[in-house]
This record gives sequence, structure tokens and C-alpha cells, in this order.
Amino acid sequence: MTWWGWMILGAFLFGSELFAIDAQFYLVFLGISAMLVGVADLLGIAMPEWVQWLVFASLSLISMFTFRKQLYDKIRGDVPGFKEGVAGELVKIDSELEPGRDSRTQFRGTDWTVLNVGSQTIEAGTRAKVLKAEGLTLHVSND
Repeated sequence: MTWWGWMILGAFLFGSELFAIDAQFYLVFLGISAMLVGVADLLGIAMPEWVQWLVFASLSLISMFTFRKQLYDKIRGDVPGFKEGVAGELVKIDSELEPGRDSRTQFRGTDWTVLNVGSQTIEAGTRAKVLKAEGLTLHVSND
């Protein structure tokens, strides 16, 4: 196949993954591998067609097994240390909140019910620590 054929194939595979199909990042590596074979041909590295396909397959497999999981995890947010949930965050309490009582407040762009599970009254306008979330109720404390 000519160098431009590899480049078109690579652009098609790469673009398909990024714009149309969510194949969990497999087509990106196939596209990059095809483009690398096209670049090699453009630079004058002459290979029979069966060697081009062998290099394409080898580059695809090596790159997928070496880099795919790390890159996919970084892009999708599954990196170590990624915090899921709201426990430990601070929320601003809009009105005075006595122990065992609940109220409404804004948090992360939506209205939440906040329940004071601590032993102290939380003053209006102060921040309280979220201990856990149960549905749309945040259990907070100022202790």
C-alpha cells in the first residue's frame, strides 16, 4: 500500500474513535500505527506489502498492550487517587442548623438537604464537613 493509503487509513481509524465510535481507545492505536507505517514509507523505508501489514499489526499490538490502559484511565478519570463521592468536602450552611435538624443548601450546583449529625450548632454562613451522603441528604458536622 502507498504511504498516503496508510495515512488515510490511520486518519480514518483515529477519527472514528475520537468523533464517532467509543471503542475504548483501541482504534486510536490502530490509527497511529497505520500512520507510522505511512511515515516510514514516506521516508523511503521500502517494505513489501506483507511486511507493512506485519509492522502495522506489531505496532498496534505493542502500543495497545503498553500504553492503552494508562492513557484510557487518565482520560476517563480512573487514575489512582481519584476521589469519588462527597465525603470529606466542605459545604456552606445557609441557615443556623441545630444538632439533629435538617435544612436546605446549595452544593455542587444543586439543592441538597443537610442534616447536622454533630453535637454542636452550625452557624449560618459557616462551612461544615460532609461525613457521608445518603441519597440527596448530606450528613454534616462541625465537630
